[in-house]
Amino acid sequence: MTQMYESLGISREVYEYSEKILNGLNDRFQKIDETSEYNQLKVIKAMQDARVSAECFETSSGYGYNDRGRDTLEAVYANIFHTEAALVRPQITCGTHALAIALSANLRPGDELLSISGKPYDTLEEVIGIRPSRGSLAEYGVTYAQVDLLPDGGFDYDAIRKAIKPQTKLVEIQRSKGYQTRPTLSVTQIGEAIAFVKSIRPDILCMVDNCYGEFVEKKEPGELGADMVVGSLIKNPGGGLAPAGGYIAGTLACIEQCAFRLTSPGLGREVGANFGVMQSFYQGLFLAPTVTAAALKGAVFAANVYENLGFAVVPNGSEERHDIIQAITFGFPEGVISFCEGIQAAAPVDSYVTPEPWAMPGYDSDVIMAAGAFVQGSSIELSADGPIKPPYAVYFQGGLTWPHAKLGIMMSLQKLYEKGLVKLA
Repeated sequence: MTQMYESLGISREVYEYSEKILNGLNDRFQKIDETSEYNQLKVIKAMQDARVSAECFETSSGYGYNDRGRDTLEAVYANIFHTEAALVRPQITCGTHALAIALSANLRPGDELLSISGKPYDTLEEVIGIRPSRGSLAEYGVTYAQVDLLPDGGFDYDAIRKAIKPQTKLVEIQRSKGYQTRPTLSVTQIGEAIAFVKSIRPDILCMVDNCYGEFVEKKEPGELGADMVVGSLIKNPGGGLAPAGGYIAGTLACIEQCAFRLTSPGLGREVGANFGVMQSFYQGLFLAPTVTAAALKGAVFAANVYENLGFAVVPNGSEERHDIIQAITFGFPEGVISFCEGIQAAAPVDSYVTPEPWAMPGYDSDVIMAAGAFVQGSSIELSADGPIKPPYAVYFQGGLTWPHAKLGIMMSLQKLYEKGLVKLA
């Protein structure tokens, strides 16, 4: 085994250090496997309940009328996420697009959007209009308000109560941390916040940005009252096989609104060809619990590797997990860049490429991204990225298999070790 790792560029020092870390993680990995098994059974039951058949994999084109595979898949998603309906389409280009659809479909001029989990992910800033952008919600007369989380990462309920106004129409909750070093919110925390908002105004819609969180826990936000749960198929629920797409699961009223926004008024969910991706969507969903477990093991391993070296990590090495993202704060740009170089070097695709920071659209600073992926931008595959700005933190996620996630972390450490940026104890 050591010879195989050495053939991939891993030194004996890095290998031996990594094995010492792994020796203490067996119990954590067993718990991850238990959750994966539960979620795997949940997915199988949902597919059986919907009577998924081989005919569901057939291609549709043009208008996509009477697309049995598409409609059945949406029933499966609604079952898994415990919602009335779902919209699962290849026409949804990414998670940001899915969120933009959900927001613009259910907000009107004069309404206010309230984020109660602090600053939203960078790419949503232009959707909302926090940073001016053409076609933003602000341009259509939708106002925005924000309540930051408490220092411990919990919801500030007193501030939320004060922030809710007569024009507040929709509350947004971002489960994952985005480019922040705050804790990820658990499904239980999210459910409590939704219940609190509904106790003040039952008519307020509660939308959860569920990106990176699917199948990490046994429950999803739809079980605890979310009106909409939104995510990307090139993250957890696509299982690494979905080539594109996104989902919105929620109340029938909200999903109908989203469908009219995605397609056209008067058309809604009735149209939308599947272009031959149904088998990938179904099979990816089937694999998603196992793939998510592999990514979680990689995140736990990364946390322990770098925490032991003295770096700040969120979550820490022993905390319970609520998404697949691991944040590591280096405090200097070379750490972020070297880490990403290691992740890229461990990839099966484009391993020979050296990632560099660049002015990526939708961000307010240079961003470096490492992802030698089979699907472009797929962050359920082994990937890492981060903005080149203080506190110089990198965000690691993914790994379709645990051995690949393990190699990626070891290679990231190898790059830092070779440059003298870390000393192995």
